[in-house]
Amino acid sequence: MDRPGEAAERDLDFAPGTENCHAYTMPRRTADETRRLILSAGLQLLLERGASAGVQHIRLQEVLRTVGLTTGAAYRIWADQDDFHRDLAVELVRLRFAPPAASAAAAVREVAAAGGSLDDVIRAAALDHVVYASRFHLEPQSRDSHAFITALALRTAAGAWKELREASAERHEESIDDFCRFYSALMDEFGYRMRTPFTVRDFAESMAALGEGFAVRAAEGLDHPMLDIAEEDEAPTGQWSLFGIAARGLVDAFLVRADEKAAPASESPLTDSRDR
Repeated sequence: MDRPGEAAERDLDFAPGTENCHAYTMPRRTADETRRLILSAGLQLLLERGASAGVQHIRLQEVLRTVGLTTGAAYRIWADQDDFHRDLAVELVRLRFAPPAASAAAAVREVAAAGGSLDDVIRAAALDHVVYASRFHLEPQSRDSHAFITALALRTAAGAWKELREASAERHEESIDDFCRFYSALMDEFGYRMRTPFTVRDFAESMAALGEGFAVRAAEGLDHPMLDIAEEDEAPTGQWSLFGIAARGLVDAFLVRADEKAAPASESPLTDSRDR
């Protein structure tokens, strides 16, 4: 994303002072170019200030000052401040610096290549998410984490604007599609399949809800619980994040070994004994 000043080219007028000088005017920006310039500058301010500021605290006049434009240029594009805030919110929700599953994929790549188990992969991917979300408070300069948490905050208030609801739905679909590919690849690599009647999308939706819930905790500045589980405990051993253990529970509920035959409903471990 261009920084606000990089895309701006001001109109320059060279008044003729000698016979070798000629009046010259740089081509004026189109309305769309001006709109992109102002929104880029607004995004920069929003990411600097984070989710706590919200779009309502990004004043159009302040944004215009950073790019050297007048209010007239803005009000030819937006009817009022609310229209500008709506478009700024939509731009932030659409903003991505990398594919949704890129960070998780990078976190598990070395683990899987080294022959790690599925539990090792779950631990690594979950911890990556915890650290990523925590950067919102621990590393204020982290634009990726700020963009993720701020977009999440805006999505929770998406009911205010139709355009924001649509952008939020698009972002969600993009994320689910990317994580479906990520989870499918892991299932193939480790020899798992979905339990009937679930789909990979069901699993991805559940994981997304869980992950976003822990991200909200991180946005609140709450420390993430870490667990050291001993051999004598009734849970997978090793050091786990609470998110990792919760994700492990979803894996157990949704996945089964690929070579395991589908059990009749009467024999499924998910069936209540009262239904047998």
